[in-house]
Amino acid sequence: MQKDQCYMCEKSSTSAEHVPPKCLFPEFKDAKKNLRVNLITVPSCDEHNGKKSHDDEFLMVSIAGIIGNNSIGYQHYRGKIQRALKRTSYKLLEKVFLRTELTRIESENKFIEILWGTPDYERLINCFSHIAYGIYHHHFKKKFNGVLKPYLGFLYTNEKNPKTFKALIKEKVRVELADEPKYGDNQEVFYYQFTKPDHFGVFLVKLCFYQNVDVFVSYMPLGSQKPTHLGFELMNRGIKTFFTLGDNEYEFN
Repeated sequence: MQKDQCYMCEKSSTSAEHVPPKCLFPEFKDAKKNLRVNLITVPSCDEHNGKKSHDDEFLMVSIAGIIGNNSIGYQHYRGKIQRALKRTSYKLLEKVFLRTELTRIESENKFIEILWGTPDYERLINCFSHIAYGIYHHHFKKKFNGVLKPYLGFLYTNEKNPKTFKALIKEKVRVELADEPKYGDNQEVFYYQFTKPDHFGVFLVKLCFYQNVDVFVSYMPLGSQKPTHLGFELMNRGIKTFFTLGDNEYEFN
């Protein structure tokens, strides 16, 4: 019997990989309910599965405790993630953030500690790229050939252009996905949605974790025409540019 091909490369698969990683889904002892129903798996080779367990743990610690996540993310942070941090004497945080700052907020004899940090952006991009390849393989039953580009919609920035671009992208995606179905059997933890391809053949997936952490990944299939947009070209050259989307206007530069 011929083996399935790895979702990421041309090698034959040797195992099944969870996408997203299984560790992002809380255990029953923490969530008090089953949030691991029909987890998505794809065929994988040793290189693209067995060698990425540290990346899975990195991703779990990076996103589960983000402010604004639902109660499931918070429970996961207080449970499995705290156990992982204590097991490593909190040295795991050094691998997650390039720079950290702990802030303590107190009120009426109660307090909460908030960890601010500079994330390892390149490593996050790599993690979400793997998930995007896996979700494509699962959804369309074939390996994606082409170029994909993740955009991390959950990262905070004070800079004007990136902040405005984030608002523009989130609104554009919200409009395009308004009538598209959400896929995933544990949507309090994770779901995904695909847009329809544009006239260039390019389309996008929204990956949503803990009903708050949004990642948008564009897919440009092999052979597709590279999209061009005069507005973005002007923006990238530092020229004052305005985009209008519905009733909203977005100013750059």
